[in-house]
Amino acid sequence: MHEDISNKKENKPEQEKEMSFWEHLEELRMHIFRSLAAILILAIVAFLNKRIIFDYIILAPKDTDFITNRLLCQLGEILSIDALCIGRLNLSIQNINMSGQFMTHLYVSLIAGLIVAAPYVIWELWRFIMPALKQKEKKHSTGAVAVSSLLFLAGVLFAYFLIVPLTINFLGTYQVSQDVPNQINLNSYISTVVSVTIAVGIVFELPIFVFFLTKVGILTPAFMRKNRKIMLVIVLILSAIITPPDVFSQILVCIPLVGLYELSIRISEKVYRQREVELTG
Repeated sequence: MHEDISNKKENKPEQEKEMSFWEHLEELRMHIFRSLAAILILAIVAFLNKRIIFDYIILAPKDTDFITNRLLCQLGEILSIDALCIGRLNLSIQNINMSGQFMTHLYVSLIAGLIVAAPYVIWELWRFIMPALKQKEKKHSTGAVAVSSLLFLAGVLFAYFLIVPLTINFLGTYQVSQDVPNQINLNSYISTVVSVTIAVGIVFELPIFVFFLTKVGILTPAFMRKNRKIMLVIVLILSAIITPPDVFSQILVCIPLVGLYELSIRISEKVYRQREVELTG
């Protein structure tokens, strides 16, 4: 009898732990469900507004009257840099698959829903993580959702209005020979625009990643300062690939990326000092 009671006492914490795990998993499932529901609803809205999404947003950067193309062309005339004038580019987009346009419509609608719903998705993720944080950590993390959302949307807008037109100009006009004309496939064009936009939006989250990596002790400001030159080389190579072959265009892309890295170092220093005080205190 005594042994049975002892076994029950030993098993009780394990059962509670198991129940706690499943409750935790259920909570995560609900956060994911609400995030997916928000993306789906906004994707339906985007799907119903096909003309706005495609004619005025997705396909706009390839046209001569796109705002970035016009401004860069004007700037190129002022500075006498012909390479900046990408306003003369007019790509002809082709579809070669029977279901290509419909599937592209679905895909772009989902991506649009994801981008617009990003602040809500980040908020749901934050609601899931927040209970695990200590009171001090919650205090220091105030505004994390707003900052993360703004950084992501800033990255998306930066990519759309600057990097995407430069990328389309470079890849759309690049030829290995005059005998090989460019005939751009719809899927290829959409993939380029979407991948560049989403990738830059994620890159702009660098300060947030640095904040949490420094908080858990994986990253230090000393490491970031030590590898500053390597990071600068990586940024320059990336800028050279996606921009026309002139220094000015590369600088336009480099400045925000280098600025984000320097900001991340400052954030890492601040978080590292706070972490040291907490550990020694």
